Amino acid sequence: MTVENKKVVYGTEDLLITLCNSVTRVLNIAMHSKVHYSGMVQRITKVGLKPDIGCFVLFDGGFTGLVVLNFAADTAMEVYEKYMLNMGMPKSELAKSHTSDEVGNIMGELMNQIVGDFTGKVRRELQTNITQNQPKMLVLNKQVMLSVDAPLDRPEMRRVTFYTEKNNIFYLELAIDRTEFIKLHDFDSSDELDPDELMALEQGNQEAAAAPAEAPAADNDDLLRSLGM
Repeated sequence: MTVENKKVVYGTEDLLITLCNSVTRVLNIAMHSKVHYSGMVQRITKVGLKPDIGCFVLFDGGFTGLVVLNFAADTAMEVYEKYMLNMGMPKSELAKSHTSDEVGNIMGELMNQIVGDFTGKVRRELQTNITQNQPKMLVLNKQVMLSVDAPLDRPEMRRVTFYTEKNNIFYLELAIDRTEFIKLHDFDSSDELDPDELMALEQGNQEAAAAPAEAPAADNDDLLRSLGM
């Protein structure tokens, strides 16, 4: 059988589902709460950061793309509060506003865990490797459109709606080069990291090297220019 006749096992929508499952997997564990996503996906022509908090990360390697999570203030505060309470933080010590640096740092930390879970699945299931930059978080009062400064010959863009336990909404947006992965031979992709191990590993990384999720103003300016903003 020629390569052309092999079954296509992964395309853009499959990658999107994998990413969406990473979002729900990480947030369900982090918040001890139920997060789910819509059964419908939107085709979009632009990827952007939207009020009130936008988190984004670029990845490169086996394929190239940009992942964005957009949270309204109420949604961001629900995620932040449930995560911190789950970690044992007294409610009286929690930040009161989504504009707090602490809220931004936590959202960036969770974004890092989500993309880390996704890249691990890519290594196991697609037998390729992608690397990510440090996730960035911006507090916004208006929409900002992004463009990927990367060689996307046939870009595809998608938006998926997510719902929290309190029925607050946030959105995932993905820009990726159109790609297909074709299985050449069978392999074992079952060595998945346990959810508790994932959280413990990420918490250890955060304690060992607490890289801020929100870059200094000058760094943000350089980064946003590289994204075409």
